[in-house]
Amino acid sequence: MSLEKDINQSKFRNEQQKGVLNIMFTYSWIVERIKLMLDKEDITPQQFNILRILRGSHPQPLSTLQIRERMLDKMSDTSRIVDRLILKNLVSKKICAGDKRLVDVTITDKGRRLLEKLDKRNDEMDQIVKELSNAELKALNKLLDKIRKSN
Repeated sequence: MSLEKDINQSKFRNEQQKGVLNIMFTYSWIVERIKLMLDKEDITPQQFNILRILRGSHPQPLSTLQIRERMLDKMSDTSRIVDRLILKNLVSKKICAGDKRLVDVTITDKGRRLLEKLDKRNDEMDQIVKELSNAELKALNKLLDKIRKSN
């Protein structure tokens, strides 16, 4: 499908508007596919992102501020998401020994096992961009990086 058909709009102000709308629409499309996969494990994309961040720093704990800085969605309420992950026993938190105002968050064994289970579905995630060749993916990544450099 084309963007025009997907959003039922035949005219755009210019290619810049079409490009931005296409990126936004594609982002939503991708997130929906990832949500479907994560729903089976009863976690959200933001929770998945936090678990991956914590696994990457393990065994070193991270503060909620450090987690927020690394998140894909910077607008997420990190503390609330961490609290939900605690209820699922996927992460733990304790008062930071060096600064009592902060909490240290660590992924639990259960959280690591969940990510290992999801790692087995990496091919399924990769299928989201199956229509693109490796060369096209490299070009896409370069173009997306270039967009973010411009501002």
